Amino acid sequence: MSQSPVIYQCKTPNCGYMYNREKGDKKGKIPKGTSFEDLPDDWKCPICGATKKSFSLISFPASSQTS
Repeated sequence: MSQSPVIYQCKTPNCGYMYNREKGDKKGKIPKGTSFEDLPDDWKCPICGATKKSFSLISFPASSQTS
């Protein structure tokens, strides 16, 4: 059974950028595999410049979902 990716989405108007740890953030020089929680506190959305506080979790690992 594979896990669903954990994705955080920017909630600012007109953005919607999705941070996926499996992809990282090339523009911000964040390597693949870096969890959202491990991003530097000063990391910003590569599209709109929003802070981490503007992101919300939109996907959960399969292991945490109820059957």
